[in-house]
Amino acid sequence: MRTRFVISIAALAALLALDLGAQPVSDAQLVSAYRWNGTGDNFGGFSGLEVSEDGTDFIAITDRGYIARGSFAREKGAITGLNTTRLGPLKSPKGTPFGRFRADSEGLASHMGGPLYVSFEAKHRVMRFGSVMSKGRELRKHPDFKALQNNSSLEALAIDRIGTLYTIPERTGVEGSPFPVYRLRAGSQTWDKPFTIPRHAPYLPVGADIGPDGKFYLLERHLSGILGFTNRVRRFDITPEGFKNEVELLRTPVGLHDNLEGLAVWRDTDGNIRLTMVSDDNFKFYQTTEFVEYVVPTPATKSDEVAN
Repeated sequence: MRTRFVISIAALAALLALDLGAQPVSDAQLVSAYRWNGTGDNFGGFSGLEVSEDGTDFIAITDRGYIARGSFAREKGAITGLNTTRLGPLKSPKGTPFGRFRADSEGLASHMGGPLYVSFEAKHRVMRFGSVMSKGRELRKHPDFKALQNNSSLEALAIDRIGTLYTIPERTGVEGSPFPVYRLRAGSQTWDKPFTIPRHAPYLPVGADIGPDGKFYLLERHLSGILGFTNRVRRFDITPEGFKNEVELLRTPVGLHDNLEGLAVWRDTDGNIRLTMVSDDNFKFYQTTEFVEYVVPTPATKSDEVAN
């Protein structure tokens, strides 16, 4: 026990000594940590998440090419259960489930009522699905996609209100270099690479969303050995010059949550931003699938005051 305690303190000290970039400026509050218990060989590995604007419904994908759809039960805003959950395979362009080496789905972007976009990291690509039951269609690739690192490519995917997609690889291939941002403008068929996101070790991108405030939210994680995971959420303004005004909204203590990989951002009835996340248990018995939710107190803007 004493040895474990010493190791934990040493790991925490090492983590705090690293250049973690922007420091937290908000008091994000944990409001939900709900364990999702499912059955069957295909349950688990959740890596992408979308939540409806009112926080009621969700869509989640696994890293084995399966998709789940359901709704939350809540009491006083906290998640207390799940309803009408469905789990089934994503469909390839042939209408069949993806084969083993093409099923590594990681990022999810959707407006819930429209098409779904899914990024894959085994065969680096982004696909469009008309609905959870539709056959997928592969989008044209950026030339960089072919050379992305195996098992560490297009993890984070987000869509804005007009349909522009943004995706970020988990690793850059060059230690310490910033993460490239690939963008597919609404109506375009060609990806560009207009800007980058600063990299602050040891965290790596695993999920993204664009909130109701039009800002870009990035979920990152770090595995601290046997001690478990720590996660971070950063927020950026999207400007013509790139992602600006970086703010760290959340940094979780090592081991508090499991391997959080999917992120959805929405606004609750109190006007506050909610960060809803889901964990990837890697299909391991010693890990858990959980929904974790934080509230970020959000001051009313002038536009909010006029609307009210």
